[in-house]
Amino acid sequence: MPTPAVETTPEHDTALAPRWKVLLHDDPVTAFEFVRSMLERVFDQPASQALRITREAHETGVALVEVLPLEQAEFRRDRAHSLARAQGYPLTLTLEPAD
Repeated sequence: MPTPAVETTPEHDTALAPRWKVLLHDDPVTAFEFVRSMLERVFDQPASQALRITREAHETGVALVEVLPLEQAEFRRDRAHSLARAQGYPLTLTLEPAD
């Protein structure tokens, strides 16, 4: 005898966490090599991608690093800022909603 189909309705709607852009801003003090290395360490960027992002920020003033859920974006931004401050660099990463 076939098993009757059972309809289930979810009790809660599931939604993805809102995504946030992590933006790297150029400044005249933070060393280019420090920025490149930080992108590899903190954001797990491959060397070629870290170099591209660092150059873009240097040439245009700002570059998109990654799009992440808010908690991850805040954690990585704060970690990068801590590393930079320990070296005396004013590195700036900002977050903005990723529409």
